Amino acid sequence: MTDKNSERIPSAERRVQILEAASRVFGERGYFGATTDQIAREAGISQPYVVRMFGGKENLFVGVLTRSLERLLVAFTETIETWKAEGSPAVADGTAGVIVAGAHGEVGRRLGLAYVSLIEDRGLLLSLMQAFSMGQDPTIGGRARDGFLTIYRLLRDEAGFSPDEARSFLAEGMLLNTLLGLRLTDEYEKDEAATELIECTFRTKLQLVLDVSAGEGARA
Repeated sequence: MTDKNSERIPSAERRVQILEAASRVFGERGYFGATTDQIAREAGISQPYVVRMFGGKENLFVGVLTRSLERLLVAFTETIETWKAEGSPAVADGTAGVIVAGAHGEVGRRLGLAYVSLIEDRGLLLSLMQAFSMGQDPTIGGRARDGFLTIYRLLRDEAGFSPDEARSFLAEGMLLNTLLGLRLTDEYEKDEAATELIECTFRTKLQLVLDVSAGEGARA
């Protein structure tokens, strides 16, 4: 896409287009490995256009972080509201949920499923992991801490998790991100230990994770 063509697209739509591309590139390459030129190519526009809209890589990464946190919080909030509207049912069959093995019962299972489903927004979960590892950065670190604590408060105050349950849920979410970051799915059905760990982590969302990971591998 040329800059002339991109000018015909509404500014808000162009911004989303660039943030989605940046999420994929940051997720794959990390903050320090990514460049605005790579992001521009992924978005199909010129590098000066990206800089003109966001002012540089740091602002762009903050935009990606903000978008990722917003998407995660919306997914969690909608899941909790649906659970409450149904009368806050308990786990019906006693099976462990995806990510958290029964953390706060049914709502933990549903939140786990919602979290894994976000893998379809390519780069979102890995971009969050990149941000959470940058606590030393004066700009990104502060935003990441605020976002992480907002997620914790949502689990505690809205889903009714105890501090220990919220800790377990967040810890399992970090495990999921680590498996994705390691591309451990490349070892699925090749290595016994990797296969076992992947299956007990992703459970009913396993095929979705494998399909998305296969698509990412084809892009690399």
